[in-house]
Amino acid sequence: MKYVHRLFNLVLILISVGCTTQPQVRDFSVPIQDTVPLVHAHAHNDYMHQHPLFDALRHGFTSIEADIHLVNDELFVAHDRVNVKSERTLKSLYLDPLKEIINSHSGWVFGDSTQITLLIDIKSDGKSTYRRLHKQLQEYKSIVTSFNERQRHNKALVIIISGNRPLEYMQSQQYRLAAYDGRVSDLEKGYHNTMVPLISDRWSSHFDWKGTGTIPGEEEIKLLKIITQAHENGQQVRFWATPDYPSEDRQRVWNTLYKAGVDLINTDDLEGLQSFLLDKMRAE
Repeated sequence: MKYVHRLFNLVLILISVGCTTQPQVRDFSVPIQDTVPLVHAHAHNDYMHQHPLFDALRHGFTSIEADIHLVNDELFVAHDRVNVKSERTLKSLYLDPLKEIINSHSGWVFGDSTQITLLIDIKSDGKSTYRRLHKQLQEYKSIVTSFNERQRHNKALVIIISGNRPLEYMQSQQYRLAAYDGRVSDLEKGYHNTMVPLISDRWSSHFDWKGTGTIPGEEEIKLLKIITQAHENGQQVRFWATPDYPSEDRQRVWNTLYKAGVDLINTDDLEGLQSFLLDKMRAE
């Protein structure tokens, strides 16, 4: 009954946060650590779910993606500029709730040492948006991992910049509160993993196989080569735009990615990937 009561309270929190546009006092005392954290789960375009951030955490996701636009010196979460709404800021949807959760759970989201990645996809001008983000992240230094040329100081939250990424400006910083989301082509450029800890790319830019039958041998070799090269440099790997509609094709793709060692599996289907990864964990 105690667990049911906690779950009921958590549902009330999720509903209240998702349904109101006004600032409010939120109770994060309910232990999210009752959920099993899934280190391979990436919530693509997380802000499109009914309860941004909270739905992903409730399903155990440890990597979460949000698109941002800089408008009148404020950072808003939206896929397109026309969809910007005054109440949907990066602070209100992600940064403030994460800070409250982390401070309520012994310095970590799930109460253990599992880090959460917030992949921020810049949709507006890269340099100006990133500079505003860097300034805003100063308010969250107590929970955000910091980087310099060769060092990484780990905290509960890791920020990685995708989309319009101002690489040269980020490289010029001696101190960063965010890292750079690389592409497969960056594997040959020798970036240190404190600058590029993640290699992300569109699946169809490198592979023709979409889950029908078995992955062709030459494509499997290519996949393993990408993963091996990234891992040797201490980098994680993620592919986006893989088949995501529930089907046997998707199941085969996810199985192939998991077996090959892809670090983050990209999905909009939170429940589907949670079920898949929990089944894998039980089988190991």
